[in-house]
Amino acid sequence: MPDWPAMSNEPPALSYGSVGMTFADGTETLRDVSFAVSRGEFVTIVGPSGCGKSTLLRIASGLLAQTDGTVTVDRSRIGYVFQDPTLLPWRTVRQNVELLAQLHDIAKPERRRLADEAIAKVGLVGFENHYPKTLSGGMRMRCSLARSLTLRPPLFLFDEPFGAVDEITRERLNDETQRLFQEERFAGLFITHSISEAVYMSTRVLVMSARPGTIVAEFPVPFAYPRQPELRFEPDFTGLCHEISGTLRAASGGDADE
Repeated sequence: MPDWPAMSNEPPALSYGSVGMTFADGTETLRDVSFAVSRGEFVTIVGPSGCGKSTLLRIASGLLAQTDGTVTVDRSRIGYVFQDPTLLPWRTVRQNVELLAQLHDIAKPERRRLADEAIAKVGLVGFENHYPKTLSGGMRMRCSLARSLTLRPPLFLFDEPFGAVDEITRERLNDETQRLFQEERFAGLFITHSISEAVYMSTRVLVMSARPGTIVAEFPVPFAYPRQPELRFEPDFTGLCHEISGTLRAASGGDADE
């Protein structure tokens, strides 16, 4: 039977309560943002450039402190996948994947075991001793995913991780990330400019307004996992994409950034 990750009854892994962010120069980026993400949910945010999508992730991770509202999250084990893979060029794939476990003072034998397990999950077996410069863009991103997987994080933050790769590689990474989500049952918060990607990946899609960004609409995604590539061409899928696109254009003042 297809697997549908129903909303969890557990406390949220991440919760924003009336969050606002105004920078020192007076720029108000976020205003009154409230939503939560529980384990077994994959929530994607779409919105125009500059509306504060990435700022929300930085606040969740502790890289920024919000100026208003509250954020509830356990920051001890967060998986954070950036737009760039952020690999250390002088370290091999295995050494890059071991990095977070090393920083958490996990003993070397256990660190190696966790790294090798994560490398297998993302399909990089055989490349353990390669350096980042020898990898394709998609392989570097898989390495970045594996690095976070070593800590088995209950919460993953994805900041437009697949925007820089070609369309075929992007679709493959979508499928691989979807598979990891099903296996690990983490809470996922994903940022993208692609409405199609948002619908394909998510249990819910949130639409943000132009700056100062706030949540203006929420769309449950009714498709069962695992999702197959052909889903993108089905009328229900394209209809939901069209509805989200219209809402985004209205929230963006008629200029949606897709």
